[in-house]
Amino acid sequence: MVNIHERKFVSVDPDKCVGCQTCEYACSFTKEKAFNPLKSRIRVVRQNQLVNMAVTCRLCEDPACIAACPRDALTQSEETGTIMVDKDKCNGCGWCIEACDYGAMMLHPESKIVFVCDVCKDEADGPQCIKWCPEEALTLVTSDVLAQKARISAIKKLFQEKK
Repeated sequence: MVNIHERKFVSVDPDKCVGCQTCEYACSFTKEKAFNPLKSRIRVVRQNQLVNMAVTCRLCEDPACIAACPRDALTQSEETGTIMVDKDKCNGCGWCIEACDYGAMMLHPESKIVFVCDVCKDEADGPQCIKWCPEEALTLVTSDVLAQKARISAIKKLFQEKK
């Protein structure tokens, strides 16, 4: 079993992301054999004209999506932390979508079954969104590494304000 602090998920550097959606196309083609962003497990969210964020599952320690599912269709891998969907149990009610703080749960446009990033567990060379990102804005990180980056960023902003 992998410690929660060792679980790796896809994270974006908003200073590098240009919102090109290449990650969405790489993901949808890898998972669905279709270039369709609506079938992607990663989504580009535009906060304004200059700030873009790619959003995907954070492998939470106590996932709200699992707790919200009334049909027990979601489980979490003890080894990797990825969320698994039992397609026979999921009825597409969307409670998990509402419960996710990160907007990582999505409803498949055709099957109406929820789906979520599995960090390309079946791909030998890892997450395809990272591989194909032309700006190198995506990386695999742990929650500890992400927290450290946030602290460093906050300290830099404080120093800039003092000048």
